[in-house]
Amino acid sequence: MASSIVVATDLDGAKLSARNQLPGKVGAVTPGAVNAEVVIDLDGGGSIAAIVTEGSVKSLGLAVGKKAIALFKATSVIVAVTA
Repeated sequence: MASSIVVATDLDGAKLSARNQLPGKVGAVTPGAVNAEVVIDLDGGGSIAAIVTEGSVKSLGLAVGKKAIALFKATSVIVAVTA
């Protein structure tokens, strides 16, 4: 589901339809030819990965340690439990 995650660095005054917002800091950026994988280490523990364009990595200044927010719509969530 990494392609369903949107990454933001500043939401000051933004109005969004995606209510699920998980703040954290960039833990890793793995560049590719066109896209990059960005791992956000969440403030509450755990991490989440997103696939964004290389252009977005540059324009947002995504780098290890930078504050970032993972956003996603409820329809993009899959919940699993162990038996």
